[in-house]
Amino acid sequence: MTLGLIGTKLGMTREFLKTGQSVPVTVIKVEKGRVLDVITKEKRGYSAVKLGFFKIKNSKLTKQMKGYFAKKNTEPKKILKEFRIEKADEFKEGNEIGLEILKDKKYVDVRSKTVGKGFAGVMKRWNFSGLRATHGVSVSHRSHGSTGQRQDPGKVFKGKKMAGHMGDKFRTMLNLEIVKSDLDNSLIYLKGSIPGSKNSTVLLRESVKDVKRKTLTEKIEAKAKLAASVKGKKKKWN
Repeated sequence: MTLGLIGTKLGMTREFLKTGQSVPVTVIKVEKGRVLDVITKEKRGYSAVKLGFFKIKNSKLTKQMKGYFAKKNTEPKKILKEFRIEKADEFKEGNEIGLEILKDKKYVDVRSKTVGKGFAGVMKRWNFSGLRATHGVSVSHRSHGSTGQRQDPGKVFKGKKMAGHMGDKFRTMLNLEIVKSDLDNSLIYLKGSIPGSKNSTVLLRESVKDVKRKTLTEKIEAKAKLAASVKGKKKKWN
């Protein structure tokens, strides 16, 4: 496991590369996390760091949480998140962790909640084709049809694709490329879109998989080197 950060999705825009190529990006405002607790193997059998994100009024806290933050002698935080790491001894309570931990990274994993779409039918939710539009089908053109079998097994199996609540679920997108990072304003620009609406909360962490593909910048640099080498060869022949 690696250390992560929590931020707010500001929306989408585009970035222009050196070649003039336009790249769609999602802008995330990363919140600085304060170390509230350092968990060691001697304490609980594993090593981790508990971080707090986003300010919250003291009046909105429960008595238990008021006591917790008073004991830690720190300002209240809205979201508490525990990250399991190998070396927790490197961190101290009260330290702040920001976007600098992703400074040299090329790819990140993003976890956020999808946009809720309410109660949806099977055609919208699961891309069913629906029933026939002719030959005796009435008032049930968009229905799902049969859901069960006969007397045996005599039930509808769990996980059957049916109408229901669509969206509003946590989803993770892997290996999103970091196009640009603005450390001064705590902004990170990720290539493409991510789940969730504007101002939704987003969890960022270093990519779990070992991504070997080149980034857009690396591809452009490779093309430029290739073009320069071809020009050099032409001059020699001339």
